[in-house]
Amino acid sequence: MAPGPARFLALACILALAQLFRAQDQPLVQENAAVPLVPAYFVYGDSTVDVGNNNFLRTLARADIPPYGKDFDTHEPTGRFSNGRLSIDYLAKFIGLPFPAPFLSGLNITTMRHGANFASAGAGILSESGGDLGQHIPLVEQIQQVSDFKDQLVFNHGREAARKLMSRSLHYISIGSNDFIHYYLRNVSGVESDISPLDFNNLLVATLVSQLKILYDVGVRKMVVVGIGPLGCTPYFLYEDGSKTGSCISEINFMVEEYNNALRVEVEKMYESHTDLDVIYCDIYDGLFPIVQNPSSFGFQTATVACCGMGRFGGWLMCLLPEMACHNASTHVWWDEFHPTDRANEFLAKSIWSGDSFQLCHEMTLQQLIAQPDRSSAP
Repeated sequence: MAPGPARFLALACILALAQLFRAQDQPLVQENAAVPLVPAYFVYGDSTVDVGNNNFLRTLARADIPPYGKDFDTHEPTGRFSNGRLSIDYLAKFIGLPFPAPFLSGLNITTMRHGANFASAGAGILSESGGDLGQHIPLVEQIQQVSDFKDQLVFNHGREAARKLMSRSLHYISIGSNDFIHYYLRNVSGVESDISPLDFNNLLVATLVSQLKILYDVGVRKMVVVGIGPLGCTPYFLYEDGSKTGSCISEINFMVEEYNNALRVEVEKMYESHTDLDVIYCDIYDGLFPIVQNPSSFGFQTATVACCGMGRFGGWLMCLLPEMACHNASTHVWWDEFHPTDRANEFLAKSIWSGDSFQLCHEMTLQQLIAQPDRSSAP
């Protein structure tokens, strides 16, 4: 694949960082620091975790206009697809690190020392996914970006220091929704006619696992792999299906659940076959679906209507103007046609971290994963 504009910009950022690193003499990892719990936090994925990379791309998939971010810490749009924080933001606070900065934002030595966010709204596991939205950074390029960064660490600080930073840091992967929303379920290039849902799920899982193995080869030893939420319950698909009652679209959810189950099995195989790897699978479907089914039990008033959108369920048109938003997003599960509100994200983050409300993560919680000792060794 020929490198696109995003790749060239990323390489320029890395070259600039190289000059900054040469001026630094301190170790990358503080051996005896009480906090933070890990030296750095890296994020890969799509709009579920993008914090502003798409602000720098020519794409329809952007969240850098009001009312996005109206309940964020700064009360300004940042590129996050929510009214406030994403789950990864809450997790950063639990870990004791600043929010990972967008990789394309012009990083400095401080932000890269604590990690980076490579996620891009519209991105999929397959590079073809999300092409209808414009520019985005596919997963394969996101993985290449962190691999390039690792090479710069070796060049400037030596192999052992780079190994320690990569192996002791947390790497969080949340991707896959766009492979359904903007590829398979749209029947792009006749894919839905040519390949069965089961075979498509197997293709996605195999492709994602191949990228996880590349991360392992780069030196990553602490991974969180996140499944897909209940797409059939999102306002977009409720509108598209012509739902009268707001009941979830079972055919879509069944396909998502099959994908999640297959991914969980493969992640568990990785965990069992690598004695120096701590990797967990976290199923956010199991967190969002119970809330959607019984919102009042969790303090929400509605789980069918988006806080910001137009049309039935707010699923016809994406959030574009402040006037389209509800007054109090915390009463809604969904912020826009696809993405949860800050409050729903907090539920998910706490469950991923410690099992609060829901046991979403298999093998161990994120809190337990971080507590695992570094078992990697120099290559």
